[in-house]
Amino acid sequence: MVQNVMVLLPNMQQYFPLLQILKKGGKYGVIGALGGPLVELDVRDLYLKDLSLFGSTYQTKEAFLNLISYIEEGKIKPVIAKEFTLKDIVEAQKAFLSKTLVGKFVLDVTAE
Repeated sequence: MVQNVMVLLPNMQQYFPLLQILKKGGKYGVIGALGGPLVELDVRDLYLKDLSLFGSTYQTKEAFLNLISYIEEGKIKPVIAKEFTLKDIVEAQKAFLSKTLVGKFVLDVTAE
């Protein structure tokens, strides 16, 4: 599968190899540094395919509303790493800090 755009939050060192699946002229966005601020990158992966690497910390309200509509329409599906009940919040925090799971953590506050 070849992509035009890829936006990633987790450990970038683990995901930089995904640059290989970006199309020529593709974009690679980063919205966090959970895996740490320093990564190793072979710059040939960027310039030989004319890729763009960008960071993002803020989006407009319009962009957020578009994102919500894409989710509601099923065009974007968040990746769920694991679900926890409220009574298992300590386990959830440990799993989050382990940085071994990819995706969102869901905390079900309605479960008994």
